Amino acid sequence: MRTDKNLSLFGLAKITGLSKSYLNEIEKGKKYPKRDKILLLAEALETNYDNLVSLKLDKNLAPIGEILQSNILKEIPLDLFGIKESDLIDIIAEAPLKVNAFISTIFEIAKHYNLTKESFFLAALRSYQEANNNFFEDIENQVEKFAKAYSIDLSKRLSVKELEEILTEEYGYVINNEELSEHKELINLRSVFVPTSKTLLVSSETDESQRLFIYAKEIAYNYLDITDRLYTFSWIKFERFDQVLNNFLASYFAGALLIPRKSLVENLKVFFEKPTFDPIAFQKLIASYTDSPETFYQRLTNILPKDFNIKNLFFLRFGYKPERDDIKLTKELHITNLLEPHANESNEHYCRRWISLQTIKEIPNTDKEHLFDAQVSFYEHSGVEYFTISSATKDPFRKGYYRSIGFGIMITPNSSSKIAFLKEESIKKRQVGVTCESCRITDCKERVAPPKTVERKLRFAQTDEVVSHIFEKYK
Repeated sequence: MRTDKNLSLFGLAKITGLSKSYLNEIEKGKKYPKRDKILLLAEALETNYDNLVSLKLDKNLAPIGEILQSNILKEIPLDLFGIKESDLIDIIAEAPLKVNAFISTIFEIAKHYNLTKESFFLAALRSYQEANNNFFEDIENQVEKFAKAYSIDLSKRLSVKELEEILTEEYGYVINNEELSEHKELINLRSVFVPTSKTLLVSSETDESQRLFIYAKEIAYNYLDITDRLYTFSWIKFERFDQVLNNFLASYFAGALLIPRKSLVENLKVFFEKPTFDPIAFQKLIASYTDSPETFYQRLTNILPKDFNIKNLFFLRFGYKPERDDIKLTKELHITNLLEPHANESNEHYCRRWISLQTIKEIPNTDKEHLFDAQVSFYEHSGVEYFTISSATKDPFRKGYYRSIGFGIMITPNSSSKIAFLKEESIKKRQVGVTCESCRITDCKERVAPPKTVERKLRFAQTDEVVSHIFEKYK
C-alpha cells in the first residue's frame, strides 16, 4: 500500500508520527504493531483497520501468501548456502509481483517435470556437495579420531567382524540376519534399523562389501551423534532435509573409514606417475579397498579435488533392465562443470557412445561380475575432453537390473601435469554427445533418436536469417 501510494518510509513516518526504523521493522516482519499504531497506519494509507490485518491477499499476491504461511521456507536448506530466511522475505517484499511470477514459474516447472520433495532435497544436497568440492575436512578428521579411539589400523582393510563387534559391544546393537528374508516386499532392502531395541536387521542377500558399508554407516550415526536419520538402506523416503543431509554425512564417514584418505592418496600418486594407463592395475587398486566400484569412485570425488587439485570431475550412476531396454541416470555429481541437458527430465536419450552406457549394455551378455573399460571422450558440443572410466556390475539392490558407474576427469594442463597417462596417445578416443536429441554428430551408428533439438535450432536460425534479410530489404 505504501509503494502503491508512492510513499517512502520517510514520508509515511512523517504522516503517522512513527519512526522510520519502526516502520521498516514492521515491513520486515520483525515488529508487530498494536491496535493504536494500526489505526494510525490505516488512516495514513487511506484504508481501514480490517483490511490491514486481513490474512487474505489479492489474487496477484496470493501465491506469496501461501508460501509465507506454508512450511516450504522451513524445508529449503537456506542455511547450508548462507542465506537467512529474513533475507528471502526481504527480496519478496521488495518486488512482490516479480517474485510471485518467478515462484509461480518454478512451481510450473516442478509440476511439468513431476519433481518430488525427495528429488528437490537431493538436488539441494548435490549443490551443497559441489559447492564444497565434495570434500568435508571435519568428517575426515572424525574418522581419524574414531580409528585412534578404537585402535583401528587404517592401513589395513577392515573386516566385518571388527565393525560388528564395535556395534554390538560399544553401541549395544543386536544383529538379526533372518527377518528381512521372510518378507518378499523387502527384497530390495539391505538393512532396517529399529531404534527402540537397537536391532539392526540385515538381509541375508548382502555381500561383504555391503555389510561393511552398512556397519560403517551405523557406526557413523552413533559416533557423530546423529539422531534425525533414515532407518532403511537403501532409503524409501525422506521426511525432512536434515535426514537427507545426515544420510550423506553418515555415508561420507563410512566411505572415508573403508577407504582411508592417507592410504588412497599414496597409492594414487604412484598410479598417476605411470606413463600408460593400466586397466588391470586400476581394477586391482579398487579391489584392494573394496568389492564395490561405486564406493571407490565416490571416494575419488572426495580425494582428487582436495589432494590433487583436480576439480573438473563427474560421477554418474546408471540403472538398466535389459527386458525394458531403458537406461536411467540414478545418481550424479559434477565438480565445476555440468554435463547438460538432464535426459531423465526431458525424456531424451543419453549418448550411447559414453563408456558407462556401453559397459552397462554389454555386461548382461557376459559372465563377468565386474566389466571395466576406459576411453577419452571428446564432447562435440563443447570441445572438451574427459578421460572416462566405467565399471558395470549387477545391481546389488534389484534383481534383474544392472548398474554402471561413469567417472570422468577433464583433460587440462593441470590434470595432465598430475596424471602422466593423460598424455598417452594410445588410449582409445571417441567423439561423444550428451543426448541423441542434442547431438550434431551426423554419422553416429549408435544413435537411438533423431537430433530433434539440433534440427529445431537450425530451423529457428534459418528463419531468423530470412527475417533479418527482410528487415534489411524494407528498412
